[in-house]
Amino acid sequence: MQKIKSLMTRQGLRSPQESVNDLSPIESFRIPTKEELREQHEEPTDPQVQQEIINSIEEVYFSNDSFDIVKYELERLPPVLSLQELEEYRDKLKQQQAAVSKKVADLILEKQPAYVEELERVTSLQTGLQLAAVICTNGRRHLNIAKEGFTQTSLGLLANQRKRQLLIGLLKSLRTIKTLQRTDVRLSEMLEEEDYPGAIQLCLECQKAASTFKHYSCISELNSKLQDTLEQIEEQLDVALSKICKNFDINHYTKVQQAYRLLGKTQTAMDQLHMHFTQAIHNTVFQVVLGYVELCAGNTDTKFQKLQYKDLCTHITSDSYIPCLADLCKALWEVMLSYYRTMQWHENHDQDEAAVVSSDGNNVIGTEENSFDRNYVKKKLEHGLSRIWQDVQLKVKTYLLGTDLSNFKYDDFIFVLDVISRLMQVGEEFCGSKSEVLQESIRKQSVNYFKTYHRTRLEELRMFLENETWELCPVKSSFSILQLHEFKFMEQSRSPSVSPSKQPTSAVSSTVTLFEQYCNGGNPFEIQADSKDDETEDVLASNGYESDEQEKSAYQEYDSDSDVPEELKRDYVDEQTGDAPIKSISRETLRSRKRSDYNLNKVNAPILTNTTLNVIRLVGKYMQMMNILKPIAFDVIHFMSQLFDYYLYAVYTFFGRNDMFESTGLGLSSSRLRTTLNRIQESLIDLEVSADPSGTLTAAEERKEKVPSPHLSHLVVLTSGNSLYGLAERVVATESLVFLAEQFEFLQPHLDAVMPAAKKPFLQQFYSQTVSTASELRKPVYWIVAAKAIDYEQMLLLMANVKWDVKEIMSQHNVYVDALLKEFEEFNRRLNDVSKRVRIPLPVSNILWEHCIRLANRTLVEGYANVKKCSNEGRALMQLDFQQFLMKLEKLTDIRPIPDKEFVETYIKAYYLTENDMECWIKEHREYSTKQLTNLVNICLGTYINKKARQKLLAAIDDIDRPKR
Repeated sequence: MQKIKSLMTRQGLRSPQESVNDLSPIESFRIPTKEELREQHEEPTDPQVQQEIINSIEEVYFSNDSFDIVKYELERLPPVLSLQELEEYRDKLKQQQAAVSKKVADLILEKQPAYVEELERVTSLQTGLQLAAVICTNGRRHLNIAKEGFTQTSLGLLANQRKRQLLIGLLKSLRTIKTLQRTDVRLSEMLEEEDYPGAIQLCLECQKAASTFKHYSCISELNSKLQDTLEQIEEQLDVALSKICKNFDINHYTKVQQAYRLLGKTQTAMDQLHMHFTQAIHNTVFQVVLGYVELCAGNTDTKFQKLQYKDLCTHITSDSYIPCLADLCKALWEVMLSYYRTMQWHENHDQDEAAVVSSDGNNVIGTEENSFDRNYVKKKLEHGLSRIWQDVQLKVKTYLLGTDLSNFKYDDFIFVLDVISRLMQVGEEFCGSKSEVLQESIRKQSVNYFKTYHRTRLEELRMFLENETWELCPVKSSFSILQLHEFKFMEQSRSPSVSPSKQPTSAVSSTVTLFEQYCNGGNPFEIQADSKDDETEDVLASNGYESDEQEKSAYQEYDSDSDVPEELKRDYVDEQTGDAPIKSISRETLRSRKRSDYNLNKVNAPILTNTTLNVIRLVGKYMQMMNILKPIAFDVIHFMSQLFDYYLYAVYTFFGRNDMFESTGLGLSSSRLRTTLNRIQESLIDLEVSADPSGTLTAAEERKEKVPSPHLSHLVVLTSGNSLYGLAERVVATESLVFLAEQFEFLQPHLDAVMPAAKKPFLQQFYSQTVSTASELRKPVYWIVAAKAIDYEQMLLLMANVKWDVKEIMSQHNVYVDALLKEFEEFNRRLNDVSKRVRIPLPVSNILWEHCIRLANRTLVEGYANVKKCSNEGRALMQLDFQQFLMKLEKLTDIRPIPDKEFVETYIKAYYLTENDMECWIKEHREYSTKQLTNLVNICLGTYINKKARQKLLAAIDDIDRPKR
């Protein structure tokens, strides 16, 4: 079959007849001749037989077209040829050929109609192809004609137009490139105008444009130039960012932030900003201190610029220390204010952005990125607060500790404390810090300074006391310690405009912070420098002494009573805690102007001396320091208590110490007062006048904390009877101490507010055992006057001359009563004379009269105890004398009841007791001396009882007397 197909293919498209005629005789088959056809017809036509014959054909005949049949058959011939076999084999091949031929002929005949039909189609296709060839030939001819006549010219025009368009695009590109080349000039102008966002925007657009023309060789150089320009813009932007640290400008900062946002470096900008703030703090303090050091050095030597800041601080002189500190704090305030305003800008900006985002919910990814940047910036700024404040503290601490402040004047040191206190307030408002670093550094300086200062003040106080003549310092009746400049800080605490460092902690304004107050201008540390200029009173911190005239002129300003505490408006009240209470005087009594009151003709101005005023001023200065620096409150209050202790001890030593009267056993000094005086003597008074060189170092250190006992000025005379033995000086001294105690009482709430809780017991003990004993000192001081003002010995002599064993009841009192009353009248006159010099407060006059009456009554009892013989009529005479004395005495004094009245009456009535009653009476009345009790037994009962009974009573008296011994 394959051979048939290949044969048909090689014959081409011919008619069947032509195809048959063209068959080559060398082909594998040929058209049978008539003879062969006849033979074929003679052959059996059984299809099955024919099929079997065809099947018997060897496969090799169907292998391929190149198979050589002749050669194959010849090679199969046996070596010995047999004709018969050959003929038989030939016949077999012929049968096979005939079968194949017949099969082929049958197939041809079977496919003849389809062949014919297909042949016709091929013929038709051939005709169509010939027509198409003619059309193509004609088209090519016509195209050649058109090419020659029209196409070449038109296409030339089109090519030129296209080239024109390309050249126009190139021209635009060249112009853009030219503009890009000139962009650096505009960028420089924008940078000079500080239009950083515009410059960055322009630079980024140029870079974007340059990337469009990167195929041009000149653009590669331009790209690198633009990149360099962008880096230069970033450098200038960093410089602009650093300017924010010292002088925040909202427009400037807004431009800088917009620029960094365009660069996509918001977080980097915040990191750089904190680095600049840290650098600004260092550079600021260094330049301020360096300026003062070079100014004081007076030369242009550059060696100071090479010093470390810590070493530079040690070159600050005392004169330039305070102005340098003020300028230092001003400069640091500017840095912190800039940081505060930076945070404000970001808070406002975040709120605006949040409002915009809430109104436009598009671009979720960009919103998340912005939110992340905002959170980062917010946290960075919050963390930076404490970091910046810590840097400020360390710089100021280094400056504070670089100079020894122990020799500074008080006002200068207070100014330093006030500046640091204001700085600590700034720190608390800035980041909520308690400024432990500053507190510790200023505490060290304060303790060091205060010890030296207090030691000097104690020595000055001793000098003042030893030179004090105890003359009255004239002040107005409306005088209040709040009117002294040293206590102005207590009044100013009511005003929110005053430095909070001068206010109690309870009075700090909670409405306006320093940053809000000075956000738009001003500096909180400028007030400190001006505060000293407002003072019109010259406070001499070196000695604290001012003359009466100066003091008087200083108080001319205070005519109003509006600022006077209620306790100072009242007259002196009795604070005595002794045995016998003093009757308080009524308003009616005051109106009646009784002679026992020696001050109604004078203004009730406080009684104080220049020394008292100096102590009060010192207390005010101490409180200023304590109020500014709370950590040393205990040390300050302890030193304040020493001032009061020393003043009290001096008054007692000068006017109240008298061993003779202390031994009377009358309880003039309470146990609390004696304990206080002993404590002061042991802890504060240096009793060793000359230092012992062989003493131990510890003993020397202890002595440094003590002060020698003061000595009364020789100008003060306490021995003159005309002046009632220095009563005026005693009144001024004692009442000035009481006034000082009242001021301490007035200040107690303020001291208690700043005292550490662990140390409050010390303050309570100081007030309960020391301050409250000031009024108790009146008794021993005025007892000495009372003991000398009346001649009690003369009265005893007069009583000894009286006969008490009279037989008749007398109606006339004895002479000694009149003599005693004359003594009291003389005492009253001299008391009036003294009151013309010094106002004698009612409690003082009451104590004087009480002491005199008490001594007179005890003298009467002592005189009665000296009686050798006494009758019942004599006892009645004693009562008559005493009643006459009381009647006349009540006209001289308002004291009720008369002191020790019962002491005399009880003793006189004891003369009437029986033996049994006497024994009980002796045991119940231990206030009488042994001599007085013995006299009762011997004189009154001696004639009525036997010796044994008398011995029993005397033994009872001895038992009572034994514990006293």
